[in-house]
Amino acid sequence: MFRNQLPRYEILSADAMEVLDSGWRRIVSEIGVEFLSDRALELFRKAGQKVEDNNVRFDPDFLLEQVALAPREFDVQARNPANNVHIGGENMVFGGVYGPPFVRDGEVRRDASMADFENFARLAQSFPALDSAGGVICEPNDAPLDSRHLDMTYALQTLTDKFYMGNVVSAVNAADTIRMTEILFGGREAIEKTPATISLINCNSPLRWDDRMLEAQFEYTSANQPVVLTPFLLMGAMSPVSIPATLAQQMAEALSGIALSQLIRPGAPVIFGSFLSNIDMQSGSPCFGTPESAVGLLCTGQIARRFGLPVRSGGGLTSSQVADAQAAYEGLMTMLPTFLAGINWVMHSAGWLEGGLVASYEKFVIDVQVLEMLQQEFRPLEITEESLAFGAHTEVGHGGHFLGAAHTLERFRTCFYRPFLSSSENYERWMRGGARDTAARAAEIARKKLADYEQPPLDDAVREELADYVTRRRRELGD
Repeated sequence: MFRNQLPRYEILSADAMEVLDSGWRRIVSEIGVEFLSDRALELFRKAGQKVEDNNVRFDPDFLLEQVALAPREFDVQARNPANNVHIGGENMVFGGVYGPPFVRDGEVRRDASMADFENFARLAQSFPALDSAGGVICEPNDAPLDSRHLDMTYALQTLTDKFYMGNVVSAVNAADTIRMTEILFGGREAIEKTPATISLINCNSPLRWDDRMLEAQFEYTSANQPVVLTPFLLMGAMSPVSIPATLAQQMAEALSGIALSQLIRPGAPVIFGSFLSNIDMQSGSPCFGTPESAVGLLCTGQIARRFGLPVRSGGGLTSSQVADAQAAYEGLMTMLPTFLAGINWVMHSAGWLEGGLVASYEKFVIDVQVLEMLQQEFRPLEITEESLAFGAHTEVGHGGHFLGAAHTLERFRTCFYRPFLSSSENYERWMRGGARDTAARAAEIARKKLADYEQPPLDDAVREELADYVTRRRRELGD
């Protein structure tokens, strides 16, 4: 967990915020938001909102009242207490890529497998810059569809000792995740007191929450596990092409989803989610790492703080097909504003490639390198008598050098951050080493990390109970 104590970059004036407020208020009250869940509709109906078929027209002040019930900050526990995190405030928490059906390993692009899922979990465990492997790191297409969530959750619980994300494909999958979390942490009371998962609930933008996501939301919120209510907005497809219109829609969708969580369980932890970018207006393809997405991200951080909510956004997003220069600069174009905005929960921090279709081993390592450097860059500068090093000036005098000064010799091992991926070799030595580019060096680091990986210890009785649960539930689900 990283504390970003530098001032947040705020892009919206008070007048601009007032216009955005007017926009989301008109959307929720005049157009409404669809909820494809009878349980959700009944809760809103009892709360006095206008329900017609699946559409709910809200009193904007009602939404604000519900949002005010959510905690500004909360803890999430890991099975290794050293990896517990605090969501909100100045804290930034980072997880790996989420959801790709494909994997790229060097020149090979293929269907993701359970072995890949486990390897990415091992990599996340191996890099301290990451607080979580995530959830659906990749879709293991060689595992049965109805029961693969059991194998994925078991892998996250046993191959890492960091917190993990819950499966949200269905209420059944969510209930299984909760039960396995209860086994790992010693019962329902333990995880209700301090949550142990974070789960992603995506809006089917524009303005519709579908039944599967809502049923998973009911399960997690009822168990006091935080959910990330995330509008999925690609400008030009799922929202208008203007950033202000998209921000207003994002507010309408996120606030309505957050209000539902507070009706399910008042005071339940939630995160204001944002996934905002644009499409290529010539091809229709999604674009990532764009200036427009960066501006939207900066605005989102400011908006969430105004509502007093922790916020999710950002990541190392790119449209590139391989781990090349485009992948690096587009990833930085998303990750830098993530830090400037002070985003609290950052998904897709490592491994995202090809618009989220691919989880890449090389890109995973490159992203962690960028993440470490930004964490170093955003630490507050300590200016003290010692750091002014006046004695070094006295020692060296005019026209000398500081290589041999006492101040340098005492600190040369730790005074500067040393990148683990970058090359600073001279040309001749670089050529003798095989003239490897960044992607080749990243692939080698990934292989070495996996070879050196040590599984974190877990009580044998707990491991056996988890394995028995997976076996029993797989049989019950027909796999």
